[in-house]
Amino acid sequence: MSNEYFGINEVAIKLNISQKLVRRYIASGNLIGEKIDGAYRVSKSALDVFAKTLANQIVIENKVANKKTTRNYKNNAKDNVNWIDIDDTWNSVTLSNLTFVDLFSGAGGITKGFEMAGLKGICGLDWFEEAAKTYRRNFSHPFICGDIKQDSVKEEFYTTVKRNLKGKKLNIIAGGFPCQGFSMAGNRIEDDPRNSLYKELLEIVVTLQPDFIVCENVVGLRSMLQGKVEEKIIEDFEKAGYKVNVTVLRAAGYAVPQKRDRVIFIGNKINKNNYHPTPFLQPQHYLTTGSAIEDLMHIEEDTAINHIPTKHRPDMAQRMLELEEGKSLYKGYSDAWKKCPWNEPSCTIKENHGGVNIHPKLPRVLTAREMARLQSFPDDFIFEGPKNKQLVQLGNAVPPLLAKAIGLAIRKSYNK
Repeated sequence: MSNEYFGINEVAIKLNISQKLVRRYIASGNLIGEKIDGAYRVSKSALDVFAKTLANQIVIENKVANKKTTRNYKNNAKDNVNWIDIDDTWNSVTLSNLTFVDLFSGAGGITKGFEMAGLKGICGLDWFEEAAKTYRRNFSHPFICGDIKQDSVKEEFYTTVKRNLKGKKLNIIAGGFPCQGFSMAGNRIEDDPRNSLYKELLEIVVTLQPDFIVCENVVGLRSMLQGKVEEKIIEDFEKAGYKVNVTVLRAAGYAVPQKRDRVIFIGNKINKNNYHPTPFLQPQHYLTTGSAIEDLMHIEEDTAINHIPTKHRPDMAQRMLELEEGKSLYKGYSDAWKKCPWNEPSCTIKENHGGVNIHPKLPRVLTAREMARLQSFPDDFIFEGPKNKQLVQLGNAVPPLLAKAIGLAIRKSYNK
């Protein structure tokens, strides 16, 4: 092979990006690759052109970020946000001694992302048995499976955290608590029993006294009870000694091939700035559904990697094939049975039991592995349980790359 051509691994090293990202750039046509002897190769001239384009893109995006014009998501314009660039450390993460626990962790999207950011996991906690099996398979630190409202479960959690910290400080508590229980009585949030999970989170924070808290939730929380719910959360944490900043982050801005918006609360009690990560990809550079899952179209069913295509009735399959991208199969449903766009980031991956995200090119719903790709889980992250339980875990998960961005921003809070 001539020295004028480079393999995928060589290109990744030269550009300081992952091999997967190189393949995605080739698939999208941004980087010109040639198939030689069954493998993609990139010529030196094509690599030089692309490297200049990539460098210019980063410079432009940094200028935009410095002017703080990246807050183009719903509700962000009014937020008091401390944005910080993380792209300088994105591909050169070092290990940190900063520790975290993940409450309501599910399969471990936040945990995976925080570990990608170099943080040290101490313990996870959730009640979902299949998610517990997934978590334990993919992480080496302990996991407590049980109802957080039970004193015995909390006691086991506290004991495990203390033992695993080995005298070190707990730096971060992260969690995405359910929020459907909030309701109003007059002008205040009433004491609804369904709020108990949020209260348990607050109690654990008060008990363990971490430096930082990170809370994740659906964007709809911001408008619940005319914004009173968000105000109460901020007020409760401030009473506990934590200064809090909150805004909405779009996962696609952090190399997740999915338009998934989440409200992110970040707070600390050690007089640091609460930094939210500046998106390093602008909409025109978002990764697409096609770039993330195209290669899986040519892979047969493989239970080992959670790639199990659903078999539909012929008439159902034909309807899916004819459905327009971005549209729902059923009238009256805006997000259920929706066809993902091929040349754009995926629509939001939802919690579901049977698969409600339709493949852009094939007459079927997405497999668990395809959903995992769109959620930015690496291919070696394997989900446990039957297929329907895998899909629920995926729909509930925080995209790891979004969590990685948040983790890197918190590390910068310590360094500033």
